[in-house]
Amino acid sequence: MKLTDRQQEVLDFLQSEHSSKGLMPSTREIQEHFGFASQTAAVSHLRALEKKGVITRVGDDNKRRARAIMFSDYSEREPLVDIPIYGSIPAGYSDDTQPETEGKLSVDVKSLGIRPNAKAYALRVRGESMIGAHILDGDHVVLEYRDPRDQDIVAALIDGETTLKRYVMDKQRPFLKAENENYPDLIPAMELVIQGVMVGLVRGAFRNW
Repeated sequence: MKLTDRQQEVLDFLQSEHSSKGLMPSTREIQEHFGFASQTAAVSHLRALEKKGVITRVGDDNKRRARAIMFSDYSEREPLVDIPIYGSIPAGYSDDTQPETEGKLSVDVKSLGIRPNAKAYALRVRGESMIGAHILDGDHVVLEYRDPRDQDIVAALIDGETTLKRYVMDKQRPFLKAENENYPDLIPAMELVIQGVMVGLVRGAFRNW
C-alpha cells in the first residue's frame, strides 16, 4: 500500500534514528521531531505504518504494549538474532536480585555493531540512575561479554550486588558512575566484577498503542 508523504517522513525518521543510534525513537521524540500537538498523532502514524505492513510491533498484544518495533522489509537489512533476556537490572541503587530468563529479544546485529556470534544478552532496566545517558526505566539494554573500557556502560557485580552504571577509571582504580545527580557513584570496597558491556538499547516505547 502506498504511504502518504507524512507517513514516509515518519518511516524515514525511524530508519535514520535506528541506523545512527541502534534504537527506535520514542513517541515523544517523534512528536517533538515533527512538531505534533501530542504523542497521539505520533501513535496514529505508527499504527498506520503497521497497518500498511512496513513496520511490525514486537511485544505483548494482549496488554497492547510493545518492547520495540521492527521494519517489515529485511531485504537490505542484516538478519535478526535472538538474544536471551535475563530478567532486570537496577539502574538505581544496586541490589542482590538474581536474574531470571524472560524470553528473547530480536536485534539487528549490524545496527548494534556486534558480531553475529558474539555472546550477548539483554536486561530490562529498573530505575532512573542512568537517565543522563538516555537509559530509561523499562528499556532493554543489550550487553556483550567482554572486557570494559573507560566510560563504557556496564552491568556489574559490586560487593555482591548488581547494578547498571558507567565504568570509569580514575588513576587505574575503577568505580561506577551514575548518570543522574540524585544517585551516588559506587566505589568498590572489595569486589567489582563486570558482567557485560552495553552495546545497544531497545527503547521501552510504544507501550500504549
